[in-house]
Amino acid sequence: MTQQLLPYVESNPSSTPDACVIWLHGLGDSGHGFAPIVPELKLPDSMAVKFIFPHAPERPVTINGGMRMRSWYDIKSLDFNSRADLDGVQTSAYQVESLINAQIDSGIPAERIVLAGFSQGGVVALHLLPRFAKKLAGVMALSTYMCEPTLLNSEATDTNKDTPIFMAHGDQDEVVPIFMGNAAYQTMHSNGFNATWQTYPMQHNVCVQELNDISAWLQKVLG
Repeated sequence: MTQQLLPYVESNPSSTPDACVIWLHGLGDSGHGFAPIVPELKLPDSMAVKFIFPHAPERPVTINGGMRMRSWYDIKSLDFNSRADLDGVQTSAYQVESLINAQIDSGIPAERIVLAGFSQGGVVALHLLPRFAKKLAGVMALSTYMCEPTLLNSEATDTNKDTPIFMAHGDQDEVVPIFMGNAAYQTMHSNGFNATWQTYPMQHNVCVQELNDISAWLQKVLG
């Protein structure tokens, strides 16, 4: 039985796309949340980049009293070591992998696909990249952290060791404290992944300077 792909919002360039960015939202948001960012990136018309913003499934979230909302995984506790539910992260990573493979099947090579994620979405992106069997163009992990970092050494492959990873965090983030983001960066870096770390004077959001840096980074990895 073929798995049904996650639903998503799609933004297409004026010409036939030859690259793709798959951008995962945070807890309680949807694919519509980040879709307006595309024109703000001001990518040149010569870059034929398709953007896909998938919607996470709705599920009860423990820390929110079991309320159902779009979530890539359950959050049972705000504790640093047990915030992300591994089973949920693995399931979402599998669903995102299917979405990536669908783009590959449509004619866009894996090496022309960037996986991006904000907060919860970034957790899924950081989980999937080291375990993905095909080399991607890059990963953006924004205002996020890592699920079960101790598993990385035994589960990671070398396929995406050289893949650029843009990691960024707000130094005033009260939702995902900056030390959690930096710990994820240190874990990726110490395991030999090509990660960079950038901080911004902001809370749990994105800012103009970050968008400018993301645009420059995308033009570098997809240009």
